[in-house]
Amino acid sequence: DMKTDLNLLLECLKYQMDCPVSQKEALITIYSICQQNSEASEYFREIGGLMFINDLAKSSVHCIVKEAALFTLGVIIESNVYCQQTLCTSALFEDLILFLINKDSGVNLKRMSVYVILVLVSNNSNGQTYVRDTGCIGLLLQLFRTTLSASKMNLSDENANQCYQLWSSVCSTLCACVNNPQNEDNQNICCSVFPYAKEWLESCTEPGIVRPICSFVGLTVANNSYVQKYFVSVGGLDTLAKVLIKLMHDSCMSHSSTKLAVVVTKTLDACIANDSAVGVVLTKYHTVSELLKLLSNDTLDTGEKISIILTIGHCTEVCEENQCELLQNNGLPLMIQVLTESQDEELIKAATFVLQNCKQMTEQLSLKINGNSLNMNNAEELDTQVRKRSLQDYWKKAKEILHRINLIEKEHDEERVQGRVFVDRSSEDNTEASKYHEANPADPKTYIERTHKEVHCPQLTSKSDNQVLPPSVNSSPLKNEIVNTLNPVNASTRQSEQSNIPCSVNELRTDSVFQSHSINKKTTCVQNQSILQWIFFLPNLDQHLFYSDITREEKSTSATSASHKMADLRCIGCTAVGLSFNSKTFTKMLQSCPYQCDRHKVILEAEERYKKELRKSAVCNNNRYATYE
Repeated sequence: DMKTDLNLLLECLKYQMDCPVSQKEALITIYSICQQNSEASEYFREIGGLMFINDLAKSSVHCIVKEAALFTLGVIIESNVYCQQTLCTSALFEDLILFLINKDSGVNLKRMSVYVILVLVSNNSNGQTYVRDTGCIGLLLQLFRTTLSASKMNLSDENANQCYQLWSSVCSTLCACVNNPQNEDNQNICCSVFPYAKEWLESCTEPGIVRPICSFVGLTVANNSYVQKYFVSVGGLDTLAKVLIKLMHDSCMSHSSTKLAVVVTKTLDACIANDSAVGVVLTKYHTVSELLKLLSNDTLDTGEKISIILTIGHCTEVCEENQCELLQNNGLPLMIQVLTESQDEELIKAATFVLQNCKQMTEQLSLKINGNSLNMNNAEELDTQVRKRSLQDYWKKAKEILHRINLIEKEHDEERVQGRVFVDRSSEDNTEASKYHEANPADPKTYIERTHKEVHCPQLTSKSDNQVLPPSVNSSPLKNEIVNTLNPVNASTRQSEQSNIPCSVNELRTDSVFQSHSINKKTTCVQNQSILQWIFFLPNLDQHLFYSDITREEKSTSATSASHKMADLRCIGCTAVGLSFNSKTFTKMLQSCPYQCDRHKVILEAEERYKKELRKSAVCNNNRYATYE
């Protein structure tokens, strides 16, 4: 019986004061019973065992008893919140400070003392206050600076390894002091060691050093603009960018370097999430291109991809240089590929966030380049004009894609409505035929509905105004909503609040839940993905393949007997399967056809509107160039 065992063990502790070995064994047995057992820990507190071990840790002259007593206290506090509240007093923090500053205290005793501080402040605002008011946090920061030496770090050596374990425990405790709940006062104090953290990152890229420091930095800067600016002022953001470059170079040879690069990326995101303007610091290190390379790695899981795309989004939110770098490194088709191929809602929203940031480039990029070209020589001007023309063409293609998606979705909705009416009318005349339609898996209507259920492609159009492009990034309600919800540390804070286990030092959790109305997944279609792949990833295919796909889709949805009787009156675009056409000849052929189907009418109307927009754009450009001249 658990209660009987705890009573006997407590009596053993009381009557074995002259035998430290027996006391240590009794303490080990107690924490093995109470570990992750809230009921046992609560009962041990009720019988007075918790306070007895607390007094034993202070009064015993034997080091092994002190260490075992402190560790047992930590296990019981971690297992039961009432035990945490009972021992969370300024007196206990002061006793722990004495253990840490005592010259006779060994490294292991200091480590046990730091562990008790960790469990006292984890998920406990009162503990965070006591650790600051008693000056304990200042002592922890001193241990962070002095415990470990980069020049003498050799983890194979036993003494060096014990010092590293103490330093790692200090990092974990500092993380708990500033996070869950967030404590701005403690954040402002802890930022004083940022220069030391920066030196560590510059001198060592070992995972055992980089992970704890990145966790500490990421949680300390979270939602604190003052601390974020200070970290940038001491060169911390530059150092993180350099570490990322080095890890990306090493990632070609090491899988662990790739995972470590993701950790650094999450820390970068925490530093710029609340103030994207500081992202301009990263332009000289080409951080966006490095992040795109990292995103292309096949070993990443969905959570890691979300973190990387979020970081790209915050880098490109207000920085035009980073936006240009995203476009020049084929970031746009990569984001659209994520939209079309991924089924993860958060990943889709993260990619949409990046696309919204870059939308403003369509209006600003041309003017910027034209203005800068006036001060360049002829060779530079020619190169700039070529790049400008390339970017403009790229954005026009993106607009055309989104416009076509919008038209096809509308037509697809109309076909579904018409299909329902047709089935209803048919069922009135022939009930046996309707039963056949319901039972036959090859029935076109059944196939269409099953396709809608199985294939999901995100919708990129705005239903409010029937426009093609996503909502403007300058729209303040949407922008504020995205900025407030894409903070990588908010999610980790919410997640940690649901658990009594302290935040791990080896991982900065940045999984985020986004809120955006730019993606509507209610309407899904197969055509969206085929169009995007045709435009962005199969540029050398002849255009008639696209129309052939549409023709086959239309054939699969036309299952009425009347269609066979009207074969001579069908649209010539639907019957010209297997013939070789290009965009010009196919358009002329459609224009000459007197029996155009609704689908090809929409295509012709879309092309006509697109040509009008091109003519207007050409006129505007000519006027602008004339003004500059």
